[in-house]
Amino acid sequence: MSDVREMLRSGLAIPACPLALTAERRFDPRHQRALIRYYVAAGAGGIALGVHTTQFAIHDAAVGLYRPVLELAADTVRSEGERQVVLVAGLVGNTAQATREAALARSLGYDCALLSLSAFAGASLDAILAHCRAVAQVLPLFGFYLQPAVGGRVLPYAFWRRFVEIEEVVAIKIAPFDRYKTLDVVRAIVDAGREEDVALYTGNDDHIVGDLLTEYRLQRGDGEVRVHIAGGLLGHWAVWAAKAVELLAACRAAQGQEMLPADLLATGIQITDCNAAFFDAAHDFAGCIPGIHEVLRRQGLLSSRQCLDPTEVLSPGQMDEIDRVCAAYPHLNDDTFVADNLDEWLR
Repeated sequence: MSDVREMLRSGLAIPACPLALTAERRFDPRHQRALIRYYVAAGAGGIALGVHTTQFAIHDAAVGLYRPVLELAADTVRSEGERQVVLVAGLVGNTAQATREAALARSLGYDCALLSLSAFAGASLDAILAHCRAVAQVLPLFGFYLQPAVGGRVLPYAFWRRFVEIEEVVAIKIAPFDRYKTLDVVRAIVDAGREEDVALYTGNDDHIVGDLLTEYRLQRGDGEVRVHIAGGLLGHWAVWAAKAVELLAACRAAQGQEMLPADLLATGIQITDCNAAFFDAAHDFAGCIPGIHEVLRRQGLLSSRQCLDPTEVLSPGQMDEIDRVCAAYPHLNDDTFVADNLDEWLR
């Protein structure tokens, strides 16, 4: 666990990997492997599977794709190179299901678990924390503050202050799409004295560059503690991943500078504009997964934009918005990198 903790603290670009399906909505192993090879070749420091971007429906035993997808990804990562890539397994459900999934992920070589708490929508904080502690005994935890619009729940400072006391917590993905709630998590790790142990990751796809550049200067006792968000675990980084790796490197180089690069701040707004189109912010994120799929389909990394749920499709006007941002910000895409390597990844 110490090696994984150290890697996460160093700051990684971790794409949340989509599920590759054919036009008939059947699992597409060839394109799934290509996606994993793409992320590894792009320089991603980790890959997350079984998370929202992968479609939570794969956790359903009737769908039967949780193990095949996680196993294929782990096998592909191991066969693709010498450097270590942190594997993050998404877990869902009640404690029995989540611990069972954690045990499976551990057996497949996964390093930590991104724990969805959607099954605990009406539960007390004590019940949620007991659930987290139980899962942490099986696999180290990557905490997850998921925005309510896509199935999360509000988790107050009091929850995070107790959550970070769990020794097996190695990182937290902050994705409430809310600056106040983001600050609750940062305050919690500082007040608990765990800012050197628990890495913070942005999942705020609407504020990626702002999160990565911001230095939090908080008081603890009689002194000031300075904290940065180390990296990102993002559905947005499922697309144009090579440029995401470059972006993270640029943001980390700028962290702590008195004068932040104006060009980097401007790029942050352009990325947010792209995210609004890809994630379908205009329709409360209804088309976020097919939006990601469409960008990857255009590059040839997916053969279709189909989702397991046939009703999960692009929203009205979303295709036009994707066209708009792709034309407006060509410097943000990695189309040339993909085109140069796609045949090899699809082998």
